[in-house]
Amino acid sequence: MKHRLLSCLLATLIALTASAEVKYVFYFIGDGMGVNQINVTETYQAALKGKIGIEPILMASFPVVGLVNTYSATNGVTDSAAGGTALATGKKTKNGAIGVLEDLETPCTSIATWAKKAGKAVGIATTVSITHATPASFYGHQPNRNMYYEIGQDLCKSGFDFFSAADFHTPHVKDGGPSLHEQAKAAGYTILKGYKEYQKKGLKADKLILFQSDKRNEHLTSDQLPYSLDQNKDDLTLEQIVRAGINYLSNKGTDGFFFQIEGGMIDWACHSNDIGTAINEVLDMDKAVKVAYEFYQQHPDETIIVISADHETGGMAMGVGPYEIHTDLLKYQRRSINEFKSILRDQYKKAPKKFTWTAVEKQLRDLMGFGAGIKLKDAQQERIQRRWNDIEKAVTESNADPDSKAVRDRIGDLCETTKHILSEVAMISWASGGHSNGYVPIFAVGPGTEIFQGRIDNIEIAPGMAKIAGYEVE
Repeated sequence: MKHRLLSCLLATLIALTASAEVKYVFYFIGDGMGVNQINVTETYQAALKGKIGIEPILMASFPVVGLVNTYSATNGVTDSAAGGTALATGKKTKNGAIGVLEDLETPCTSIATWAKKAGKAVGIATTVSITHATPASFYGHQPNRNMYYEIGQDLCKSGFDFFSAADFHTPHVKDGGPSLHEQAKAAGYTILKGYKEYQKKGLKADKLILFQSDKRNEHLTSDQLPYSLDQNKDDLTLEQIVRAGINYLSNKGTDGFFFQIEGGMIDWACHSNDIGTAINEVLDMDKAVKVAYEFYQQHPDETIIVISADHETGGMAMGVGPYEIHTDLLKYQRRSINEFKSILRDQYKKAPKKFTWTAVEKQLRDLMGFGAGIKLKDAQQERIQRRWNDIEKAVTESNADPDSKAVRDRIGDLCETTKHILSEVAMISWASGGHSNGYVPIFAVGPGTEIFQGRIDNIEIAPGMAKIAGYEVE
């Protein structure tokens, strides 16, 4: 007990000392990023070099490492709304709630608001929609995470300086009221599309929202940036968002900034049990962390970087029984399963009569490595062949209708089988397509971040960061 008291006093002294110096706060959240999502990524990196073991990524190499509990106020397994609210406000709430307590009425303010009241510039960014649960938890106050339009209105009222994401989810309301784009502009926000447009016009904006291009939104909807496996050279990336955010927030003329950044599609890939895509999303977030770390190296006594997650997704484990793992084979997966599905469906739609097994087999070889770097077992090959037979039957029954729903569905079934086989050959197992109550990691660097060492609860992170940075906790 005495030892614990001394440790608490030491941590308090560290935090008080740091608060006079820390001006720049980075808060990264890997949605769905549990301990094993980090482990499999580092194991994959080692396997690419022909090694058994791990090849550390940057975030996991930070000096402060801990484990975080994630349960919500009402559920042993949290959703992203309750998890995000806990990470943002230091308060547990009901699953599905954004920035309100368990009664679904009482608002709770976030560390972003505390930073704004302390005179800091504030940025919120994600790889998904800006009105999705995790980023929304930093500015929104709604009883239901699906109230996207109302959450978007909260964004417009927030007064925060910088937002970046794919776009708004559901920017229009059914009654024909003003779109969220119109409301944001009325609130003084300049909306720019893409990194090149930011470079030309970003610093001229009083308040800024940076979205991806309209062309990309037509392909992906406004819910996401492309998965890193699917990115084109002109796509907005999380790395670019962090560069733009640092540049913009640093030029606001305030005494420092608070910048929250979410790698939102680690979660989506794990919901899909798409292991190769999940690994590449963790690596993509690590690239963004490197940008923040470059800034930290220039201001080591004034900067903290804290990285955690709202929950683990998929119950992912490394192993299926035999004491081996083959993550190196995932290097042959060159597209996300979602994009692979789109490619096959588009190929069929454009030329139904040329949609043959030979054409599909080529895509499986070129984009998934089947028959190239990945040698399938007879039973796995037979499963793929059965899926193709189902597609062929649907094509015949629809008279090669390019818009046939049955064909689209059977192509989806083939892609589902493909992703399961990828996990099998890599020897990765999944408990579900949902969240789990597994520990998530916390990594940190910078003055005072020693308080996050060990096992903590998710509601301790935001108040702890606030104390280090000198924000008043509400």
